[in-house]
Amino acid sequence: MPLVTPASMALQRRALAAHEDLGAGAPDEAAWQLRDVVRESWLRSLGYKDSVESNAHTVLSDEALRELRTASPLRLVLPVFDRLLLEPTRDTSLILAIGDPSGRLLWVKGDSQVLRDAESMAFVPGADWSERAVGTSAPGTALVTGAGVQVAGAEHFDPIAHRWSCTAVPIHSPDTGEMLGVVDITGGADAVASHSLALLKAAVAAAESELRWHQEHAEPERKTFIVPASFKPRAAPVLEATLHLTSGSGAELRRDHKSIELSTRHAELLALLSWHPRGLSGEELVELLHVNPDAADVGTLRAELVRLRKVLADFDESLVPLSRPYRLGSLPWCDAREVLRAIEKGDLDAALAHYAGPILPRSLAPGIEEIRDEVFAALRQAMLQDGSDAQLVRFLEQPEAQGDEEVLRTTLQVLPPRSPHRALVVAALERIESRG
Repeated sequence: MPLVTPASMALQRRALAAHEDLGAGAPDEAAWQLRDVVRESWLRSLGYKDSVESNAHTVLSDEALRELRTASPLRLVLPVFDRLLLEPTRDTSLILAIGDPSGRLLWVKGDSQVLRDAESMAFVPGADWSERAVGTSAPGTALVTGAGVQVAGAEHFDPIAHRWSCTAVPIHSPDTGEMLGVVDITGGADAVASHSLALLKAAVAAAESELRWHQEHAEPERKTFIVPASFKPRAAPVLEATLHLTSGSGAELRRDHKSIELSTRHAELLALLSWHPRGLSGEELVELLHVNPDAADVGTLRAELVRLRKVLADFDESLVPLSRPYRLGSLPWCDAREVLRAIEKGDLDAALAHYAGPILPRSLAPGIEEIRDEVFAALRQAMLQDGSDAQLVRFLEQPEAQGDEEVLRTTLQVLPPRSPHRALVVAALERIESRG
């Protein structure tokens, strides 16, 4: 008889009914037909309700996240989780998250499209996913219970996570048994499949064994892996607008739970103003927008800016362009800019996560082509110089890289002898040679 997973229709209907009871102001836990681990977590979440509302959309600053990652012993076993969890789930629309003992997510990895979707619920590096911050979820509840947990769909306390499911297992110090953090797989129903919990437990056991080796050999001077309780990273709100330019088509603006698709021209204007924070004159904007600027009309540009101002005023008044020169009073977070920042920091995983494709590929604007070429060239060079085998394989998923002989040969050099990716890389090189 097949096991019933938390994503079953029967359990989901019961969870939705419990949400209706809450919404009606009748939190009668006796009537909730929830699994025990979920019901107990909901009761705790009700006590945290005020903090859930205030903390749901805060993450650490880049600097604070970097400090926390450096302090975490889980950095030593990232290759274990990549090998046992990330690689096997690469084609399954699942993402891997690793958090610290407080529920703060330190690393979130996986398919770039799924990562972008997860941003809508602030499931990003640096976000707080403890029960106190977001209510019932696999990472936060696993940390409270000290055991593996699966949470599906409507079993999440916060409705923002209802289209997601997750399985999480805590990881412990091999010497003291104290909790070092949590490992989580998040996605659709596959994330709570019957085998998911066993897979995570096996990966955590392997990581704890690796930590024991590090403690005994690589870092003998350390008596414990526990991060001092006095370490308090600085948090920064994530309520700023985000501009996504690498989606492979147009551009999208997001803020909190709102999003709008921008027309090609409006996307070009906002991208150029974002890339030139000191501002641009009307003549400079015309040159960056038009292949033949002499045939362009500054009056047409002004009219387009008026329309853009109206769109942005309805979405976020702080983004409305100012004049003389044209500039943005508040710069949005921009995925293209984050690619370059991640490269500067040497965080190629983050660079790949932010780079979903060419910047505004339909645009022929000279200024956009410059930005597009700048970002891709920087990412390509970083991959050639410092990319690991897994990072290079991810980079080759980009259409611009698939026919790049230098990237292919570099990937072939760093791939392990028995890697299943070698055959695909060799085949790609043979196709290039046959065309030559």
